[in-house]
Amino acid sequence: MRRVLLTALFLLLALPGVASAAQLIDRNATGVKIAVNAKGEALLTYRKTDGVHHVLVWGAINAIAPTEGAHQAKFKLDYSGGWGSHHTIYWKHFGSACGRYDGPALPNVVAACKAPDGSYWAAQSWPQPLPDLGFTPWAPKFSAQWLEVSHWTGEPARLETGSNWVYGGRFQALFGRLTYRGQPVYGFGTTRYGAPTDGFGSLIYLDTFNSVYGQGWRRENSFVSHNPTGVFCYGFYPFDPTKGGYQHPPGWTALRGPGTGEKYRLTASGPGVTPNVAAIVQGLHPYDRSNTEDVSWQQQQSDVLLSWNDRLCRAGLS
Repeated sequence: MRRVLLTALFLLLALPGVASAAQLIDRNATGVKIAVNAKGEALLTYRKTDGVHHVLVWGAINAIAPTEGAHQAKFKLDYSGGWGSHHTIYWKHFGSACGRYDGPALPNVVAACKAPDGSYWAAQSWPQPLPDLGFTPWAPKFSAQWLEVSHWTGEPARLETGSNWVYGGRFQALFGRLTYRGQPVYGFGTTRYGAPTDGFGSLIYLDTFNSVYGQGWRRENSFVSHNPTGVFCYGFYPFDPTKGGYQHPPGWTALRGPGTGEKYRLTASGPGVTPNVAAIVQGLHPYDRSNTEDVSWQQQQSDVLLSWNDRLCRAGLS
């Protein structure tokens, strides 16, 4: 039991302190199973190289609207499977009242459940820490699969997307808006490199498919939705990986990109303890101002973006 408690303490210290989405449980977990009960608790069971793990999760559901100075919804976790919170081998007698999942389609789901009260639980596993700018992971930490858990009722966050050209058609771009229950999702601060510093900011991860980086999906970048609109916009430009806080292979100095691809995948961290959501956007081609379809698309998409009244996304529109 001492070993279990020490392992639990290590995991708690290793996990980030800011919870702004489906909550991180562990890394590189396999064989994930989820069980729930009528008390609002969930039990995650999974394997790692050191054996089977049981994690008891409780104490949060959904999300609260962005409120400066407040605390976002966040789970309580017991990595001893209930010994720390109940002082019994709780996981052995947990049982399950897990009903068939009939909720919304979600990305990267490895286990999902409908609780007796009608709420949903889901476990999602995905490569969150992939390096930006299309680099192939050069260290194990960059290819880790993050196991995250969520608990919610109703609809999850909504991810609206669009695409256009910027700066007179020289560059391709994506834009979108992240909302939850009709309200924008945003935070109140970021680091100098754009990472959220509170429990309300939500990162949006952009992957590009069949680009100059190589075949298949590669991580292009990540960014937050804007305060107070929940809007984001991203231009595909050449980037210097030695500036802006990017992690890159040792000794790398060459520019990267533009990372334009055949299509794009946007994965957004849902607010509070709601699940991650995703969308696929088809890629564009170089802009041709003599092509009436290109001109029409640019006008229509720019009108949508401007209607969201986000001052940070007005730059470069033509």
